[in-house]
Amino acid sequence: MQRLLCILAFTGLLAGCAYNPFGQGSGTPGDYRAEGKASYYGARHHGKRTASGERFNQNSLTAAHRTLSFGTRVRVTNLRNDRSVVVRINDRGPYSRSRIIDVSRKAAESLGMLRAGVVPVRVESLD
Repeated sequence: MQRLLCILAFTGLLAGCAYNPFGQGSGTPGDYRAEGKASYYGARHHGKRTASGERFNQNSLTAAHRTLSFGTRVRVTNLRNDRSVVVRINDRGPYSRSRIIDVSRKAAESLGMLRAGVVPVRVESLD
């Protein structure tokens, strides 16, 4: 009886760890897809270390995401103009709860979002 209780408790703990509050996808390559708001960061952070350890380059196609693994490539689509860009996750963020991704200045240019600053986007993993 005690063994059965231990197994049930362990199974319950594992099930609780599987919950992902930040969007769809379980970590399996290619299954992440979410819609929300994106912002960008640039000159103020240029040259500083990212959470992955590399230096941030505002002129590269990179992004910050809360949960996706470093190195994951994602397609970000601006839902206002249907422009998209593929970026590589190399940092953690955004720190604003109302946003799902922060892209580099170069990616923001490609998405046509420099003037707006924050736009609705769709994010889809490619890896």
